[in-house]
This record gives sequence, structure tokens and C-alpha cells, in this order.
Amino acid sequence: MKIQKHNMNRQSKIDIRTSSALLFFIVACVFGCSPKKSENPEAPKVNPNEALKSALTFYASFDNGTEADFALGDKKLYTSPVKSIDSAKAGLHKPDISIAENQGRYGDGLLFTERSPGYILYRSEKNISYATNDWNGAISFWLSLDPATDLEPGYCDPIQITDVSYNDAAFWVDFTKENPRDFRLGVIGDRAVWNPNPEGPDNENPIFIEQLPVVKRPPFAKGEWTHVFINFSHLNTDKGEAQLYLNGKLVGTRSNITDPFTWEYEKSNIMLGLGYIGLMDEVSIYNRSLTTEEINTLYQFKNGVRELL
Repeated sequence: MKIQKHNMNRQSKIDIRTSSALLFFIVACVFGCSPKKSENPEAPKVNPNEALKSALTFYASFDNGTEADFALGDKKLYTSPVKSIDSAKAGLHKPDISIAENQGRYGDGLLFTERSPGYILYRSEKNISYATNDWNGAISFWLSLDPATDLEPGYCDPIQITDVSYNDAAFWVDFTKENPRDFRLGVIGDRAVWNPNPEGPDNENPIFIEQLPVVKRPPFAKGEWTHVFINFSHLNTDKGEAQLYLNGKLVGTRSNITDPFTWEYEKSNIMLGLGYIGLMDEVSIYNRSLTTEEINTLYQFKNGVRELL
């Protein structure tokens, strides 16, 4: 009997110790193991447009004339009889180009009424972020036209950015010269590299043509606006790429761009409306390639890029 009582007492002590340990564990978890509450549960959320705003280097809405709304470089628009900074005169001095009140995608727009000699341009320096190694960026704008009925015969480049020409370290989109017109993306490296022994016109050269993503039956129409977006990344490396988006959808890609893009930066231009007839609005440039979500943000803005500002 003594042995049995001793065993019972021993079991009671074990039960008490077990219960105490369990109670200590529960208390410790409640007060020590539970995750700490946020010290600032009302911390403001980060605006998703802030990253897009920080990438912006140039923006022209044409709502307050031709001067850019935002620019890291020169805000002024220039008119030139040739593709040269040296001959450019500040201001809009082409009678066939004007500000069209309340006819833009948002507010006013830029109206081109005929194909004529001369160019309008913004200076590229600082307005597009040039890099001799691993160059990234993006270009955005809106167009409204019917290519089949509005454009005169010949190639038409709504935008062309280069320090020399369309065939030498250049970015552009164009409509081909005959109906039905295709829409093409040009991201072309140094001419001395891709065409060291030129024969005949470059725009008919098979080496040139094979570099161009082509959109058949592009979605441009009279009285409607089409968003044009160019993304480029890793230029001046052996992994260069470029993409063309229309109305937020990827429609063309060029990969494995290995040719260098060598600029005399201070001589480079953002030229608008080369042979173009129609409306243009909301030209903006960014210092990196944008994500698909950011491209759709630009496409879906209710009030344009000014929402970033």
C-alpha cells in the first residue's frame, strides 16, 4: 500500500508539473510569441504612379502652346529647314502645323495639314536619357488619322529620334509609302556597322528591312485616337531589345540588337511629323523601359500624363 500511495503521489506531482509547464507555454506564446502589431497601422500607401513619374524625362501636352510641360533639357520646340540643330529657330514656324484647340486626345493637340519641307523638333539632350552602355528607355504618344486617305504618297515618320538620320542610330515609327500602309518600328544601330558597304537606298536594303517589326492593318482610323508606345532595353550591349505597343497591346518585337548606337548627344533631335498629316498629342519620354502595367496606365489615363505631375 505504501508503494501504491507513493506511486500515486508521484503521478500527481508529474501531472502538476505538466500542467504548470503547459500553462507557462500558453502564457509565453500569448505575450511573447505572438507577432507584434504594426507601430503605424495607418501608414500611407505608396502611389503606384510615383515610379512612373520618376522615370519621366520629357512631356509635351500641347495644351499651353508648343513648349513642353516638363523637360529635363530644353523645353522649347524648334523649326528647321533641315535636320540640324544649327539651323533651327525657336518656335513653330511652319504654316501647315498648328495647335488645334480641343482636338487633342486630351485638351489641345498638334495638327499637321500637309506634307512640306522642313522639320519641327525638340532637342534630345537630357530630354532622352542617352547611355553608351546598357541604354534603356521608352517613348509614348497618340495619333489620330486615316493613313489611307490622309497621308500623301511617300514614307511618313510621325516621330524620329536620332543625331543623324533614320538609318543611323535612330528610333522611329513609320507608315509605308503605298496603300494599304503598314506600320513599322525602327530601332536601327550605327550605319557603319549594319551596312559597311552601302549599295542603293537603305530603305530598300534587305538588311535594313529585316530589322523592322511590321504591323499589318494597324488600328488607325479617322476620328479615333491610337496610342503608340516604344519600349527599348539593353541597347549598346549584346542583348538589346525593342517592342512596339498599340493601344496597350504588344504588336511587334525586335530582339538580339547588337549593333551599337553612337550619338553626338548634343546634336540629337526629337523630330515630329515627318511627312505626317493628322493629329498628334501627348508626347512623353522615359529613362527606362516600362512594365506592361505602366504601359497600360499610360493608355488608360483619363487626363493624360499630366496626372503624373
